[in-house]
Amino acid sequence: MTRPLIDAARAAQDRAARAALAVGPAHPLARLLLAAAALAAATAWDAGHRVTDLHPARRHHHERRVRA
Repeated sequence: MTRPLIDAARAAQDRAARAALAVGPAHPLARLLLAAAALAAATAWDAGHRVTDLHPARRHHHERRVRA
């Protein structure tokens, strides 16, 4: 049952981000969806998941180019 918590948190975050971009973060719907995303993330955290389970590291963060 661990994977569904991560999937639910990611989906809630995606919905909240889309709503915030569409109507602004202060809109009541966006605020409600942001709260739901926070609750989903907290539920995954309480179940023992780490933040990196929800937000895996991206490749470009590890491969930094050296500037000449």
